[in-house]
Amino acid sequence: MKNVTHSFVFLAHWPSAGSFGLNTDILATNLINLTVVVGVLIFFGKGVCASCLLKDLLDNRKQRILSTIRNSEELRRGTIEQLEKARIRLQKVELEADEYRMNGYSEIEREKANLINATSISLEQLEKSKNETLYFEKQRAMNQVRQRVFQQAVQGALGTLNSCLNTELHFRTIRANIGILGSLEWKR
Repeated sequence: MKNVTHSFVFLAHWPSAGSFGLNTDILATNLINLTVVVGVLIFFGKGVCASCLLKDLLDNRKQRILSTIRNSEELRRGTIEQLEKARIRLQKVELEADEYRMNGYSEIEREKANLINATSISLEQLEKSKNETLYFEKQRAMNQVRQRVFQQAVQGALGTLNSCLNTELHFRTIRANIGILGSLEWKR
């Protein structure tokens, strides 16, 4: 149908060579113009069925477009619902994450306080143990010094006695001791 219309337009723009042309003035009709008009009317009269087909095609296209729009709307609604569900899940997860974060921070603070307390107790015990160890080491060192001083004193005294004692002094000491023991027996 489009081709027929174009052919008439083409004829209308054809330069007139003086013998053939399209007269667009309907009041001044001639035989050719009437034939053309009647031919067009007959052609378009028969084309009523073609226009019905065109109308059916357009209606089908319209229905497909409307169906596509409806499907798109349903998909959009479904997507919006999924988006809302996802937002709700996201909010829930964010709340849980905040709760875990807060619990984690409080747990960290508790562990920190426990660690500080345990470290403080351990340091106190280590300080006490250190002080006790120092006291015992001091006592041991003092005992060792006393023993050495005593040993040196005893050795010095033995050395002095050995150098001063001779046989005669030894006998006099024994006689003096026997005399003391003898006088003790008499007194009883």
